[in-house]
Amino acid sequence: MKNVWITALAENQPRAEAISAHLKQYGLQCQGHFWQDAPEKLVWRAALNGLLEAKGDVWVILADDVEIAKPSVRYGLSLMATALRQAKGAGFQIVLLWNSPAPQPEKLPQLLQQATVVEEAAASWAAKIVAKANMAGKAVALDYRLNIQGDERLGQWFEIGPREGLWRGVVLGVHGGGAEINFQAVGPQGVLPEKTTLEFAQQGLKIQAGSREFTAWAVRNEVSSDTSYFARIKGCPEAILFMSYADDADVSATVLGLK
Repeated sequence: MKNVWITALAENQPRAEAISAHLKQYGLQCQGHFWQDAPEKLVWRAALNGLLEAKGDVWVILADDVEIAKPSVRYGLSLMATALRQAKGAGFQIVLLWNSPAPQPEKLPQLLQQATVVEEAAASWAAKIVAKANMAGKAVALDYRLNIQGDERLGQWFEIGPREGLWRGVVLGVHGGGAEINFQAVGPQGVLPEKTTLEFAQQGLKIQAGSREFTAWAVRNEVSSDTSYFARIKGCPEAILFMSYADDADVSATVLGLK
């Protein structure tokens, strides 16, 4: 039996129960929660852990126009989607189920634009979720790893590194949302390092990317496929920028919108 994890953005018990009951008629096991809008406390991690413990095969988000317009909700969903794909694979299936006409993909948070968009008004919405639960998604090939570590006590840590090869240093910048980097480290992939030695650490770098200015920190430590750069970020940035360290201006940077 395939497992569905349902996230209801609005606390609408009748809708959540009706969706779950209908999917069970198709042989799907359903579990889930109501979204809590407190990204600064990393409460989305409880939902992520629940999905992983339930061995979810697809993440269904009961979308709501009012809730998904909130920057804080968009930010939390972006972080959960990022951590989920790191844990379950970049092709893990995410479905946005709308009880109103769905927006164009470019109106969604950037890190949810790969999700499948389905409208409840369509007679086939349940069949589409069944299909997604039974097939592997097609992942976009990326040359980087991105994960979110930490909790309310430890803080919010962004973990970055190459999927293959070697970076001879890392630069990470934040933009908007009152966000700031306040600590950085390098260590084995997947675990916050207990101690670290930084090489040529830099802080307060200003990087212009289009119309946005990013405040960045950097190190010259080598980072490979089994090691990572970690940065603790206070606040909820609107976007992040990261790249391998380079002395010339030709290096390409990745910019990701989080809201």
